[in-house]
Amino acid sequence: MQMIGNASCLLIVDVQERLIPVVHSPRSVIVGCATLMQAANIIGCPIVVSEQYVRGLGPTVGNLRSLAPQDSCLEKTSFSCASDESIMTRLSSFGRRQVVMAGIETHVCVLQSALGLRENGFEVFVVAEACSSRRPESERAALARMVMCGVHVVTTEMVFFEWLGSKNHPAFKEVQQLVK
Repeated sequence: MQMIGNASCLLIVDVQERLIPVVHSPRSVIVGCATLMQAANIIGCPIVVSEQYVRGLGPTVGNLRSLAPQDSCLEKTSFSCASDESIMTRLSSFGRRQVVMAGIETHVCVLQSALGLRENGFEVFVVAEACSSRRPESERAALARMVMCGVHVVTTEMVFFEWLGSKNHPAFKEVQQLVK
C-alpha cells in the first residue's frame, strides 16, 4: 500500500531530552524526525508528538519541539500510543487511516504503538532510520517483528516521494530540498 499525503498523519514517539542521549545513533533519530516534521508541515500533514512521562524523561528535544504544531505534544504514561485516549482521539480526529511513525525506543514504545495502531485499523509505516533503541539488536528485532505483523518499514525518502506522488505536486521543490 502506498502512503498518500492527504491520507497520512505523522506520529513522533518520545524523542525526549533525557532519553535521546542513551539510544544508539541519536543524531540520526533527531535529523530523521526533524526532516519528516518539516515535510509534513510543508504539505499539510497533521503531526502528533508523544511524550512519555515528561517529569522523568523531560520534554521533546528542542529542535523537534519547535517544528511541532501548537498543542501537538501529548503526554502519555502507557508505552503504546494506541493505549492513550488523548493520542488516539487526536489521531482519529484527522480522519486519516495511515500513520507514519518515527521515534524511540524502537523495541518498546514504537513497537507497541505500531502494533496497537494496526489493531485499531490504521495502516502503519515506521521510518527505520528515524528510530532507535539503546541496543542495535533490540532495534533490529523490533523492526523484523513489525514487518511480520503487517507494519510497513520505510525510509524518509520513501515517505516524501510517496506523499508527493509526482514532481507536479505544488510542494515538490520545497520537499526535495530536504533530501539534498
